[in-house]
Amino acid sequence: MDFELSDEQKAFRETLRAFVDKEIVPVATEWEHAGRYPTEIVEKMKEMGLFGLTVPEEYGGLAVDKVTFALVFEEIARGWMGVAGTIGSHSLACWMIARHGTEEQKADLLPDLATGARRTGIALTEPGAGTDLQGIQTRAVRDGDHYVVTGTKTWITNARHADPLPVLVKTSQQDPAHKGMSILLVDPSSPGFSVSRDLPKLGYKGTETCEVVLDEVRVPVSALLGGAEGRGLQQALSGLEIGRVNIAARAVGVAQAAYDAALAYARERTAFGQPIADFQAIQLKLADLATEIQAARLLTYWAASQADGGKRVDMQAGMAKYFASEVALKASLEAMRIHGGYGYSQEFVVERLYRDAPLMAIGEGTNDVQRLVIAKALISGANRIGW
Repeated sequence: MDFELSDEQKAFRETLRAFVDKEIVPVATEWEHAGRYPTEIVEKMKEMGLFGLTVPEEYGGLAVDKVTFALVFEEIARGWMGVAGTIGSHSLACWMIARHGTEEQKADLLPDLATGARRTGIALTEPGAGTDLQGIQTRAVRDGDHYVVTGTKTWITNARHADPLPVLVKTSQQDPAHKGMSILLVDPSSPGFSVSRDLPKLGYKGTETCEVVLDEVRVPVSALLGGAEGRGLQQALSGLEIGRVNIAARAVGVAQAAYDAALAYARERTAFGQPIADFQAIQLKLADLATEIQAARLLTYWAASQADGGKRVDMQAGMAKYFASEVALKASLEAMRIHGGYGYSQEFVVERLYRDAPLMAIGEGTNDVQRLVIAKALISGANRIGW
């Protein structure tokens, strides 16, 4: 059993860490409060090839292993979680296209997606359907060599930049519902496609999160992901497996940033003539956070390494996402408590981390859903815990 990263993974992490410390950390709080889109950071991520994380090398991508994939999101989220969002849903959609797309779809889309010349996301959630994706109402009716798509999607990251935007639709009314679900790669320049509004959010700022309206949008049949109807839910769920590794890694990054800020402040802040780090109450908080963050990190890397081994990781990714996101919530709150009143000020980073952390407990399936996924895997006997 090896708990060490490979030399290549370590080198990749150091490159990312230097990039985050130089280009993201110094501007994150100011740009986030100003509502400024991180254009310059996105351009540098393009230069580094980060938009090609899940694109095969034959199409110009990096095709990184899943542990390296997790490292990327941990480091970027440590600097600014919102920036991680710009490549998060993009990477998930690229992975889906690479795994499920037709040869023509892959050849047409992946080279530009790998460089960031084109970007993408994924439109699953609707105003009336989030966790229960089989309850979506967006319809795609076949009309000759096109589908006519009508519906509304919400909470869509990269909505203003996605080209194409993979959209989960119902192409037929079958029972069970998942047999009638498909994914269409929608061109956002199509008549009837519009981004109706940007959703106001507590945190996760920097990247846009939007509502998208499709009003009788005509989509060529050639844009059906994989070229066959009825596979959309399976395609989406397979992507969400690595999406949960992504979210777990982001949570570790946010938790690490909160811990780092708390430790630095505890060493510098004095009370009653000594640094507050000398007080046992503070030491116990720091010890708990350090232990739990490392546990979350190892759980995330374990899930990623299991995926690298070719296994289905519904349970493993669910465990990592569930545990790491709860640790991020705790770490951001405890960091705020260690800072005292200053932790409530927008002048200190922990205020932003406290607002960013809850998204990881909600996104890619709520933590209650993750617990059900874990329990189902255990009860079915498909997975066991222990040696």
